[in-house]
Amino acid sequence: MKPERISHIGIAVRDLEKAIQDYQALFDFDRIEQTELSSEGVKVAMLKVGESEIELLSPTSETGVIAKFLKERGEGIHHLAIKVPDVSEAIRRAERAGMIVLDRTPRRGANGSEAAFVHPKSTHGVLLEFYNR
Repeated sequence: MKPERISHIGIAVRDLEKAIQDYQALFDFDRIEQTELSSEGVKVAMLKVGESEIELLSPTSETGVIAKFLKERGEGIHHLAIKVPDVSEAIRRAERAGMIVLDRTPRRGANGSEAAFVHPKSTHGVLLEFYNR
């Protein structure tokens, strides 16, 4: 399976509105999509950059993955998302390659997308996301 493009780079931030303002001060984004994934305990803002996006992630609770990331590492790059034509097939391929797959089936991502993650131990220190958007 060929990757289609870099979908987005996920960046963990403490204050979503402040982060949006800071990025907007640097670049004139035509569109910023915001959504909340209550199941993941996160608010998301997608900032379009050409064919790709910057995904700002801010926790909505103290117990979510992004809250834990911020406590342990502080603000910064959380993951790299690669657009693939079939997230389920990407999962199967990663498993066949012996990688540590964090999602055995695709999870719901922002804006109705499908997503699955591969542990950084399998991808040379980068949390990798398969994404269909």
